[in-house]
Amino acid sequence: MIKQNQMTRSRCPRLVVASLQSKTQQGIALLESMIAIVIFSMGILALAGLQSVLVKSTSDAKYRAEATFIAQQSIGLVWVGTGDLADSAEVNVDISNLLPNGTRSVSISPCPDPTVTVTVSWQLPGGEQHSYTANARVEGIKNASSPAGSVASGSGSAC
Repeated sequence: MIKQNQMTRSRCPRLVVASLQSKTQQGIALLESMIAIVIFSMGILALAGLQSVLVKSTSDAKYRAEATFIAQQSIGLVWVGTGDLADSAEVNVDISNLLPNGTRSVSISPCPDPTVTVTVSWQLPGGEQHSYTANARVEGIKNASSPAGSVASGSGSAC
């Protein structure tokens, strides 16, 4: 009987320790799963933020490319123009149908070094003002501000 009592006493602390450990372990699986959900959610939010930045960058690149095309097209029209260089000058022409809140300005410096400067500006709603400027040196076309000379098709002189 003494042996049996000793065995019971010796098993009892192990059972108490085991039951205490099982009670402290009861919420661990739930806690681990909640932490995993939080980490996963943060990763998904980071991907969503990255996606929005990529979409904004893509639209900005699209508008910059469109502004470049508009500026180059304006320079091309000055080169093939049939009138005086001064006739090609424009100030803040509305191009909202091509770019949001867009304007185009074409300025031409006089001879002897005629330079065409085209500035295209646009602004997205709630965004900052963007601008693109292109310069081209134009030679061999008429300029009304030059001294009168003999040009077959007009009143200005060739630069």
